[in-house]
Amino acid sequence: MTDFPAALSAAAKTVEARLQAEIATLPESVVRDAMAYAAQGGKKLRGFLVLESARLHGIGPEHAVAAAAAIEAIHAYSLVHDDLPAMDDDDLRRGQPTVHVKWDEATAILTGDALQTLAFGLLALPDAAPSDAGRLALLASLAHASGGAGMVLGQALDIAAETATTPLDLTAITALQEGKTGALIEWSACAGARMAGADPAPLAAYAQALGLAFQIADDILDVEGDADLAGKRLHKDAEAGKATFVSLLGLEGAKVRARDLVAQAQSALAPYGDKADLLRDAAQFVIARKA
Repeated sequence: MTDFPAALSAAAKTVEARLQAEIATLPESVVRDAMAYAAQGGKKLRGFLVLESARLHGIGPEHAVAAAAAIEAIHAYSLVHDDLPAMDDDDLRRGQPTVHVKWDEATAILTGDALQTLAFGLLALPDAAPSDAGRLALLASLAHASGGAGMVLGQALDIAAETATTPLDLTAITALQEGKTGALIEWSACAGARMAGADPAPLAAYAQALGLAFQIADDILDVEGDADLAGKRLHKDAEAGKATFVSLLGLEGAKVRARDLVAQAQSALAPYGDKADLLRDAAQFVIARKA
């Protein structure tokens, strides 16, 4: 047995400290303040995956925390932009006013832009990986995962789905979420292998199942979650008439599918043996979480 909650909490503190330290080096401005605000809190699951995948390949946190902070900067940027009125139009994130509510829309746009560029700056630092080749692999793969072939594509498909005359089917929703949610999770889980120049295939298989389970869990929480625990508005998808895994599979069917994906993710870690037990527990966590 592992103490996964403690490990996740410790990783979150380590990653946030590095990210906030980098933000603090920027010139004083409202954008710097908003970046620090947007980067605080949250589970930091993606950063945890980076640190754990690095550990599996014999790479310590001193050569992994910059990459972990980078992916959390990208994630924070995506949330700041996703909350904007032109996107999901949310006024709460992690129980606090969203950036465009606390400041204004222009500040939110610039804050997201600055967090995104900060991420690539972090990956270019000497301590982002043990070698130049590892840093280049991280940079190139994050550009792909976060851009028009990954997260941004998923967001675009999500926006298009809101006005589509025909609701998306299961195949289309899966493809959408593989970009919007899954691409950054996959990058995080594969980061350690890329740092080490190792084959990322087992971790990619793990992450693909994990990312889809994470999104199905989000859809389930949107139906039966507690808004206070979630720290954001729930039931948005149903109100908007959007197709989700729950609307297509039913609540119980979605839960069964999520559990199957967790088992699939855990099985993909077989090549790493007991060393991957924390990652196995992370897979279980994504469907047991309440927020």
